[in-house]
Amino acid sequence: MVSMTSRIAHSLFVALILACVPAWADVGREEAAATARQTVNGRVLSVDKAQVGNRAAWRVKLVTAGGEVQVVMIDAATGRPL
Repeated sequence: MVSMTSRIAHSLFVALILACVPAWADVGREEAAATARQTVNGRVLSVDKAQVGNRAAWRVKLVTAGGEVQVVMIDAATGRPL
């Protein structure tokens, strides 16, 4: 049988890990892509989760009509370009 101390230690460990993970619910992938499209006026190639300092962000890679590849970082909490 697992001791009560082990259960408490495990629960605290899980809570600590979850507290360190950024929440990704405020701004979704599609909203980040739309904001980046408006910012750069290009076609979205990919959208990935990222960290900018201690902020959760979306890394949106786009290609412009001229063929230039650009990356726009979108704040996952506010939806604004960083």
